[in-house]
Amino acid sequence: MASNYSQPVNLGNPQEFTVLDLAYLIKNFTGSTSPIVFHPAPVDDPQRRRPIIQVAKEQLNWEPMIDLKEGLEKTLAYFRGYVDAIVT
Repeated sequence: MASNYSQPVNLGNPQEFTVLDLAYLIKNFTGSTSPIVFHPAPVDDPQRRRPIIQVAKEQLNWEPMIDLKEGLEKTLAYFRGYVDAIVT
């Protein structure tokens, strides 16, 4: 990933999803019974959040290789293993 490019670069998942979608995914993956409390966004809050990763592709030859669900599963597995190692 070596590059002489020195400007800001957006990194992220180019698939669009809401924070509420993310909350439900995490809740389902963890088996949590906690309620999800939804509050509408403030009026001046951006309605869409989707990083444009074209600069990362062109300048760094980078793009995400793992989708959101797989990334969450791997992240949760890592932290579960980490917690288990500390507790035992």
